[in-house]
Amino acid sequence: MDGRGRPSPHERLGGYDFEMPKEIEIKFRIASLRALSRALKRAGFKQLTRSTHEMNSLYDLPGQKLRKRGELLRLRKYGETWVLTHKTKGTAGVHKVRVELETRVENGQQMDAILRALGFKPTFRYEKYRAEWSDGKGHVVVDETPLGNFGEIEGQPRWIDRTARALRIARNDYITQTYAPMFFEWKRRTRSKATEMTFKAISGKSKGV
Repeated sequence: MDGRGRPSPHERLGGYDFEMPKEIEIKFRIASLRALSRALKRAGFKQLTRSTHEMNSLYDLPGQKLRKRGELLRLRKYGETWVLTHKTKGTAGVHKVRVELETRVENGQQMDAILRALGFKPTFRYEKYRAEWSDGKGHVVVDETPLGNFGEIEGQPRWIDRTARALRIARNDYITQTYAPMFFEWKRRTRSKATEMTFKAISGKSKGV
């Protein structure tokens, strides 16, 4: 925190590291939130943030130019904090690796207006509740989403694999997709008419914690 009680420019908030340009991570499906919490504590993790509401909007240019290049431009509201993020295409082997640039935004509505003025339009929204854990070397985030509960392990590759073993997550359970393609796979599989990954669109009601 700075002297006025606000997050410092480089402080990690809600699983986001503003100093780390390269994102290396995997996702995994969570069978039991309670069991995962116990496993994290046994592995030496401490919870840094409580489960906090998060709404994400992806933006693109006409013709889906960013999506076709494998890039992502996202405006996120985590609690009361707005963050603008750009991600490159990256690579997906055992782990998902991509360059990530992001910055806090003072006024999310104004940033939305700026993006629209530049020709960008929102193309997809996804919602979740996120809590963050850390052992001081890397981070595990716990996401409650409309599609179920998922975790993300983010850090250096060897640390990710070591942490996954401690949490009893097998390599064949690693997920390297982002939430947007996961949603559209779910949509095709279930023939849902939902157009966004929000609690209201999928279950017909908002979620509270």
